[in-house]
Amino acid sequence: MTNILALRKKAERLSREALYDIVRAPLITEKATALSEKNQVAFKVAMSATKPEIKVAVETLFGVKVVGVNTLVQKGKTKRFKGRLGQRSDIKKAFVQLAEGQSIDLTAKLA
Repeated sequence: MTNILALRKKAERLSREALYDIVRAPLITEKATALSEKNQVAFKVAMSATKPEIKVAVETLFGVKVVGVNTLVQKGKTKRFKGRLGQRSDIKKAFVQLAEGQSIDLTAKLA
């Protein structure tokens, strides 16, 4: 609990730009859209971001109450381009569970 309080104080000192470095972009996929029925939202996040940091960033940026955060690292695929091997970058995803009655409208313009 003290860790969350320390992160909340740290987030108050962080600029909006620093918070957007943690939460990079929303994920707009079929799975992410289906999760909105269960009060969840999916984001691409920084590889170094921790669950408490993601929670504080989402709460601060969108003004919602976050119940839980689940993360996963999607490993980059090896693909061929003109016969040469290449490697896609790894991506960290965060699935954020919002409190009952809370929602984030990802189509609205952010201030």
